[in-house]
Amino acid sequence: MKNELVNMSAGGGGRALTGTSKRLGFTMAEILLSLTIIGVVAAITLPSLTGNINERTWNTQRKALYARFSQAIPLIGALNGYGNSETFITSALSKVLKINNICDDEHIQDCGIPSKFVTLAGSNYSYSVPFKMSDYQSKMTNMSYSPLSLSYGGDDSNAAAFETANGESILLFYFPKCQPDMNETTTYFVQPKICANMIYDLNGSKGPNTVGKDIGIMTVLYSTDSVVVAPQVWYRNSASVEGDYRAAQEYCKELGSDLRMPNLDELASIFVNNALLNVGESWAFWSSKIASQNYAWDQSFVTGNRRITPKTDTAVRGRCVYR
Repeated sequence: MKNELVNMSAGGGGRALTGTSKRLGFTMAEILLSLTIIGVVAAITLPSLTGNINERTWNTQRKALYARFSQAIPLIGALNGYGNSETFITSALSKVLKINNICDDEHIQDCGIPSKFVTLAGSNYSYSVPFKMSDYQSKMTNMSYSPLSLSYGGDDSNAAAFETANGESILLFYFPKCQPDMNETTTYFVQPKICANMIYDLNGSKGPNTVGKDIGIMTVLYSTDSVVVAPQVWYRNSASVEGDYRAAQEYCKELGSDLRMPNLDELASIFVNNALLNVGESWAFWSSKIASQNYAWDQSFVTGNRRITPKTDTAVRGRCVYR
């Protein structure tokens, strides 16, 4: 047997095993090239991946916050008559929500409220303390509509703030003279129907402090049978030119199944928070509320009045919100 193996190695039908056999492996240059490629791909994909994770987290938090307020607000009863924003938080909200900290109008940033917000248009919005509604949306405090001899003079509310047990920071304007829904069928101002308006930050002052991400809005309407809305708004209007009611509907449908026309109360919230949403002050916007076959309700951002308007009116614009 030994001889046979020797013969095979010597050329008797077999191949000799020598030190020249090929060895498998990577050179240092190949390894460095591979690491460089991996680094480039990671630099491209990680921000997008992180952004998607953040978006999902914010969406979940946003829905949970809205659910808690929608359940809590009806437990208060009548929402008017509490005096000011801080009193409303301490005497009403704290009874139905878990609140860790309350900050008066001179110290709202102590509750994690950022000193400036990035608006839906990407610009910076800053404020001074105390933060007054007349500086945020002056049409909430004084307005007239001469064609119908309507006028409105409201209290200039100072914002207060609080932190929830879930970690959100919320800045709140309260209006003690807010009124109930009277099922109006003619033009009227929306301002007296608003009881509280909130700007929330889902993660305190950590950032990015951007509307549509960690920053959002929430509004409470009607002193009795109250309604809570928290519209998440599409970043631009239906078009640079006007369109009728049907055009506004079609625009939202074309954007995708996750967008729709706002209801009338959501439009009121958008109107109050126009400084952060940059919707525009020179137009009226269609709501999804139908008055009749040929008429629909819209919200004027010029004065704040709600109106019944022919669906064929091309001077009214559309703005979509997420479902």
